[in-house]
Amino acid sequence: MVFIAFFVLSFHSFGQKSQMKAFIDYKSYYSPDQGAYVDLQFQFIAYTIRFAPVDSILQAKVAVSTIITDVATGDTVYTNLFALESPRMRDSIVEDFYDILRIPLQPGKYTAHVELTDIIAQGKPVDGKLEIEVSGDSKHVSSSDIVVAEVASPSTNHESPFYKSGYEIIPRLSNFYSQTMNRIPYYIELYNTHLIQDSSFGLRQQIVSSQTNQVVPGFSRFTKIKPEPVVPVLRNLDISKLPSGSYHLTLQIIDKNSQTIGETADYFFERINDNIENAENVEEIVLDPAFQASITQDSVNYYLASLIPIARPAEIKSILKTLKAKSPDLSRKHLQQFWVQTSGVDAYNQWMLYKKNVVLVEKNYGSNFMSGFETDRGRVYLQYGTPNTIIVRESSPSEYPYEIWHYYKIKTFSNKRFVFYNPDLVNNGYRLLHSDMVGEQQNYKWQQMLVKRNNSDNNIDGTNGNSQYGGNSQYYYKQD
Repeated sequence: MVFIAFFVLSFHSFGQKSQMKAFIDYKSYYSPDQGAYVDLQFQFIAYTIRFAPVDSILQAKVAVSTIITDVATGDTVYTNLFALESPRMRDSIVEDFYDILRIPLQPGKYTAHVELTDIIAQGKPVDGKLEIEVSGDSKHVSSSDIVVAEVASPSTNHESPFYKSGYEIIPRLSNFYSQTMNRIPYYIELYNTHLIQDSSFGLRQQIVSSQTNQVVPGFSRFTKIKPEPVVPVLRNLDISKLPSGSYHLTLQIIDKNSQTIGETADYFFERINDNIENAENVEEIVLDPAFQASITQDSVNYYLASLIPIARPAEIKSILKTLKAKSPDLSRKHLQQFWVQTSGVDAYNQWMLYKKNVVLVEKNYGSNFMSGFETDRGRVYLQYGTPNTIIVRESSPSEYPYEIWHYYKIKTFSNKRFVFYNPDLVNNGYRLLHSDMVGEQQNYKWQQMLVKRNNSDNNIDGTNGNSQYGGNSQYYYKQD
């Protein structure tokens, strides 16, 4: 059984802007009666699909074409074409809908080619492919992949594609858990445990930090189970006290000697939880000599504070608490802990790269009043990296000095810009005036603010400023 993390990290989004979109994933299972099979899971994004009235209620229709080929031979081993009708919705606010294709496959590697067409919109098909690996037999102890549920409820409807061992499980295809999501309901099947020569076996649950590869305390659980050919397990994992970070939920079948039997089932997920600080005690950190040598005694608090531009709210609170303690040794440990938690085994190298940027923004943007990382330009540089282009206009007949930074790509966002200006006309006194980046200050009257240097226009509804000589900010802003 291939680790579930492989699937979650590589689940696919089919479709582009103005086209229908859907997410697809797969989970691998084994049945003593039927052999190995996979569930091909679909989540259709409702707002990208056209719904039409049917008997005064709304319904969508999607043509789903699936072709699966054997990677080793190139042979087609499965084909399916059908029209999927969404659940009927009475409200104009439509919701995403789901489907599962249950496909028997022999152990091996396959490629699934999927094509989706919005039948009502009669748009162009969207297509994609998903690599599949299947294993499972009757001779070895093993498990299915971990399935996380969007909804799980008792059911006797054996004909439902979502039916599993007495439950209807609507799969959750996203592996991101926001601050408001405090539980992970998961399902797994354990196979051939009757081959274990004992009256019971154990199932060990752990959460492992992907940065440090260490088990997170407080989330481990051990369950004693009676051996059976198939053992279904449905649990509800409480993550309300799990700090922000990237993690793996791991499940292991173990014997009475705590030895792992078979492969570990693994589910990768990301968590945002700014209400919880990381539980590791900073005072217990053992200092790495390399970290110690990289920071002089008189600069340790400066470099700890320089982490604020890239820290989460809970981390910022913790950093300020450490700075208030005025303990250089504690600050060193906190700085090292930050990079170990965010970069794992590459902590030192990532710290040295960041330190280089801190020095750079200090040189370019620092002043007698503010450190470089405290300035708006310094913070943006440290948080998002080097801009692809920077337009600098230090003198203009009608505008304050300004800079326009253009990033071609910031994570999943494209073509994001930042406008900084210097209304006080002091050295390096630039402030962020406007950005179209999500989460940043947005001021769509920014051009009007720029020309206030020589303009008393009080029209609060204007967004383009006055057309004065030398006012080219809009032109520069729109440049690629």
